[in-house]
Amino acid sequence: MSATRRAFVFGTAAMPVLAVVAPSYGKGTYDDGATDSEIKIGNTNPYSGPASSYGVIGRCIDAYWRMVNDRGGINGRKVRFISLDDGYSPPKTVEAIRQLVEQDKVLCTFNTLGTPTNTAIHKYMNAKKVPQLFVATGASKWGQPKRFPWTMGFQPDYHTEAVIYAKHILANVKDARIAVLMQNDDYGKDYYDGFREGLGKAVDRIVKHTTYETTDPTVDSQMIQLKNAGANVFFNIAIPKFAAQAIRKAAELEWRPVQYLNNVSSSVAATLKPAGLDNSQGILTGLYLMDPTDHQWDDNADMKTWRAFMAKYMADANTADGSYIFAYAVSYLMEQTLKKCGDTLTRANLMKQAASHHDLRVPLLLPGITVSTSPTDFYPIQSIRLARFKNETWELFGEVLSHESV
Repeated sequence: MSATRRAFVFGTAAMPVLAVVAPSYGKGTYDDGATDSEIKIGNTNPYSGPASSYGVIGRCIDAYWRMVNDRGGINGRKVRFISLDDGYSPPKTVEAIRQLVEQDKVLCTFNTLGTPTNTAIHKYMNAKKVPQLFVATGASKWGQPKRFPWTMGFQPDYHTEAVIYAKHILANVKDARIAVLMQNDDYGKDYYDGFREGLGKAVDRIVKHTTYETTDPTVDSQMIQLKNAGANVFFNIAIPKFAAQAIRKAAELEWRPVQYLNNVSSSVAATLKPAGLDNSQGILTGLYLMDPTDHQWDDNADMKTWRAFMAKYMADANTADGSYIFAYAVSYLMEQTLKKCGDTLTRANLMKQAASHHDLRVPLLLPGITVSTSPTDFYPIQSIRLARFKNETWELFGEVLSHESV
């Protein structure tokens, strides 16, 4: 299926020009994708394919911009969000992005999802000088402003997250013998490289390392190999579909290692419930966002605001899925960045404003974690807290761990 006009705006072939246009605050300075009345933003997301559980992110971002438009837009301009299905397939991503940049002429792309898919468009976006903002992947390559000045990440980078897991294993698991399951692409390799760096001289603690392709039906055979290696620690570097399979298979094999799960699969609804909550007890991960299943946040003002938003704009959604929290938080950051542009909606000014956030408190980030960027720092978030799965939710423990502390 080609990445043709499956624009998720939703039930239509493409986002229509909005009928109601708020008055602008005066003629501005614009590049493609911006006018006195509109800001056009492009996105790709896997609404189909092996990573389709992430499709809710694109849908929630669309709902967020509908909320913003209902409030009058950004500095008097409505946001037109065009999201195309790439099926988590890099060739389809390239096709979709060319359409968004060259035909739809978007001001920027925002939160395009996936490491292999973003890698496929990385050089193109920078050659075209089109902002590739707040990508939905934690690969460390998104924070290289000298080489790629038009690309910026959002979430904590995979490398740092994996270093934290490695150091926690060395400090807490006696005679650790580690097995690793890894998606065989840049996403998996980034985690694995950081993990090996974190282990340092103890890297030989890894007794078995297996990979899978996103086209594989299951990871059952890989899990059998890992168990047979005699490991007592399991690092699960997988997207939700395969992460859930791995957790479930470990239980079927009666293999009970200490399990570490990468953050990108930490959703209770998308990963742990399909894996079986009983099978998920005690799994460890790193979090930077509030989890909607954690009742300690029930009276939190951010969580209440988010739940009201979900009830109004996504009433049928499964609010146990942390991907909706992610989508809301990153959309808030994009909204604040656009607001700072004022009436100068050029691509260069958009990147300038994206690179000038200072300890910005973004709703639903864990307390103590803020967003900071600069012309030389394209990593907006560099902190996490460790959490352990207990009963039906994640239980946080320890202090905020930052890039500087690992």
